[in-house]
Amino acid sequence: MSADEPAADQQAALLADPFGPLRSRGYHLLLVVTGLFGVVLSAGAYGFLEAVHYLQEAVFTDLPHGLGLDSVPVWWPVPMLVIAGLLVALTVRYLPGNGGHQPAEGLKTKGAAPAAELPGILLAAVASLAFGAVIGPEAPMIALGGGVALYGFRLLRPGSTAREQGLVAAAGSFAAISALLGSPLVGAFLLMEASGLGGPMLGVVLVPGLLAAGIGSLIFTGLGTWAGVGAGTLVIPNLPHVERPDIAQFGYALVIGIAAATLGAGVRRMALRLQPGVNRRRMVWTPVIGLAVAGLAIAYAEGSGKATSDVLFSGQSALPHLLLSTTSYSLGALVLLLACKSLAYCVSLAAFRGGPIFPALFLGAAGGIALSHLPGLPFVSAAAMGMGAMSVALLRLPMTSVLLATLLLGHDGLTVMPLVIVAVVVCHVVSARLNPPPVEGEATPAGTPAGTPAAAPSSPSAA
Repeated sequence: MSADEPAADQQAALLADPFGPLRSRGYHLLLVVTGLFGVVLSAGAYGFLEAVHYLQEAVFTDLPHGLGLDSVPVWWPVPMLVIAGLLVALTVRYLPGNGGHQPAEGLKTKGAAPAAELPGILLAAVASLAFGAVIGPEAPMIALGGGVALYGFRLLRPGSTAREQGLVAAAGSFAAISALLGSPLVGAFLLMEASGLGGPMLGVVLVPGLLAAGIGSLIFTGLGTWAGVGAGTLVIPNLPHVERPDIAQFGYALVIGIAAATLGAGVRRMALRLQPGVNRRRMVWTPVIGLAVAGLAIAYAEGSGKATSDVLFSGQSALPHLLLSTTSYSLGALVLLLACKSLAYCVSLAAFRGGPIFPALFLGAAGGIALSHLPGLPFVSAAAMGMGAMSVALLRLPMTSVLLATLLLGHDGLTVMPLVIVAVVVCHVVSARLNPPPVEGEATPAGTPAGTPAAAPSSPSAA
């Protein structure tokens, strides 16, 4: 009997009875383990996000005042982002794992990272996020959640099968990302689309992940309440009520979808074009790119009179302010914000470490609000379509993009969902036409399942 025959027999049995694993005692024990990991990893995700927020406040508020400055000078991002570039470059060069996946290539879930790579992923992410790079926290949280879960499960059950390890690692990623996105369902859809899960294995993999994510969300909410810093929801309250969409707004959905596809393709192509040069001379180019991000933030602040934080960071914290203060942004300020944030996002994708979700949401909202100056387009509807379209332009995950854009708006999200769907579908189709097909051997976002253990540690990239 060949080595492939047992695996083939297992696959045939699974196809004949997809729900068979749900009735097994081992699977029930696995659910208990993933539930426990959900508690631990959601607490860890909470601590990670709070630590990043604390460091951002310390670097951009407390440190200038501690140095005797009466106010934070407009040039302050310059040294901070140069430091960020140096820290990320040193981490990528000297620690295993390349600091995590390169975000210019999209939201990849190639497998749980080996334990040796976790410190590098954590350090590169903290340096990028805390010092102002235009990047999100979701990709490192997925990698860290899956890697920690896999490492812990291997310690508990050294003789576990690769399939069991893959399920636990996927559950760890579910728990970590759901804590960030505020909903286990959004996390489930994101990882389901990003990893290409499907067929009879879909339910088998999703159930442990949903359990870990559901328990994790409860723990995350409890920690936020206990600490007095909120429950971790992303829903933006107190937005104006929107009426049911009309035909004109569906026409705008086509325009927004095409515009987002064009901008998203430009950001992605430029980031991928810059990335090889950065990889070859990382110690030089990463600090230089940090300097460029700081320059763009300063140019925006000087040209608009707004804060540099609109351009810096992922946009997760600035998005509610943008949507709730639209009247304070002129059309010129919005266009300048869109230009500076897009360029800063593009170069950050090429050099720093993190995820693409929140900067894309912020750019989509800013672009939608700018287009809402056109007649017959309410800004809430325009922002929702922009967020959904820009998300799919960078993530290429249409279901997740629709969910993110609509859930952010609470009750209004259901009203505008048809518009978001049209904008997302149009953008997704146009993006496929604008983006070149992957070269042979290049990984795609819908590749290896997220929970599959990595075959071997990846080597650090050259400086």
